[in-house]
Amino acid sequence: MEQGLFFEICGWVGSITMILGYLPQAIYTIRTRDTDGIALPTFLMMGIGSACFMLQGILHQPSPLWALFVTNFITTTCSAIVFGIKVYNDYIKKK
Repeated sequence: MEQGLFFEICGWVGSITMILGYLPQAIYTIRTRDTDGIALPTFLMMGIGSACFMLQGILHQPSPLWALFVTNFITTTCSAIVFGIKVYNDYIKKK
């Protein structure tokens, strides 16, 4: 197998598994609004990290790394939503 194809396949397999590992927590939190077991700094750091990897994927030269971009676009979005729900539950709703 050609090395470039191997790396592309590894990237997409990694992308799919990361998304499938991340989505259940995000979906659960969005549906139930239950954030008691979630650490705010963790989701903040995960969101920032995902955003940085997303930028790295899209800005990569000579061509974008789409698997890296797509994975981190989805996880950044999920992190932002969960972070927003957590902030609402912990700081706004309790007032």
